[in-house]
Amino acid sequence: MKPLEHDVKNFLQMLNSEKFYSPHTCKNYHKDLSLFADFLQTKNIRQWQHVDYPLVSAFAAMRFRQGKKGNTIQRELSSIRSFFKYLVRQQVVEHNPALEVKAPKSDKKLPRTCDNEQIEQLFRASPKDDGLKIRDLAMFELMYSSGLRLAELASLNLQDINLEQRQMVVTGKGNKTRYLPIGKKAVSALERWLDIRNSFLKHSEEAAVFISKQGKRLSHRSIQSRLNQLIKNQALSVHVSPHMLRHSFATHLLESSADLRAVQELLGHADISTTQIYTHLDFQHLAQVYDKAHPRARKKSSD
Repeated sequence: MKPLEHDVKNFLQMLNSEKFYSPHTCKNYHKDLSLFADFLQTKNIRQWQHVDYPLVSAFAAMRFRQGKKGNTIQRELSSIRSFFKYLVRQQVVEHNPALEVKAPKSDKKLPRTCDNEQIEQLFRASPKDDGLKIRDLAMFELMYSSGLRLAELASLNLQDINLEQRQMVVTGKGNKTRYLPIGKKAVSALERWLDIRNSFLKHSEEAAVFISKQGKRLSHRSIQSRLNQLIKNQALSVHVSPHMLRHSFATHLLESSADLRAVQELLGHADISTTQIYTHLDFQHLAQVYDKAHPRARKKSSD
């Protein structure tokens, strides 16, 4: 094992066993820290104690020269900062050399959302719907109703939902739990699904809310595939991803309430700066309303 790899391995084990980070997140940390360790090797750095601010800055500059975007470099720096925070706690190093290093700014892409008409078309139900469509409508109504992440939807158990009180408990990133309301239409869709769920059940001990025809918990990939099928069946003209439903939930809620803190809590964002992206979307909506309604904003017709 290379001199720098031992501490990285211990850090990744901590993320998995104590922070309950997903394998995907741990893989990204490993990738970022391996890149940084390889860079340090080229500088003949063999110990973390020898890493200082200029070295971390030089790494960020190198990645920029390689054509990496600002948000990619920022993510890598975030991984390095988290790792050195861990090393400080372990008394391996005395300070965090990455704290003040900043990545070059890049334009933020605003998340795509559905409008109200597209949401209505996507969730259009019929008495003739088969069991799979009833299940799928319940899944995605719930995702949009409560702003769930894909992983949160997939891991939902029957005991997590209380339809009488119209609420549920969700386990999100970092194993943090939060209580969420369930909208009226999502409650109706869930009741319709739960009435027939037993016909899918093969083993009575399966606790998942949403199960496959084989009676097993639906995987992330299966849920994404079922959303694509629903889009096709409902003849929707736009592609909708699971995360797009979460974006739509946040945007539509902010348009109606303008309560950024509430939206932050509902989404489970640790930092409100993550939620602030939706204020840009909300401003776009308000600007469109202004352009259409304000007498000084409307274009005059030609004489």
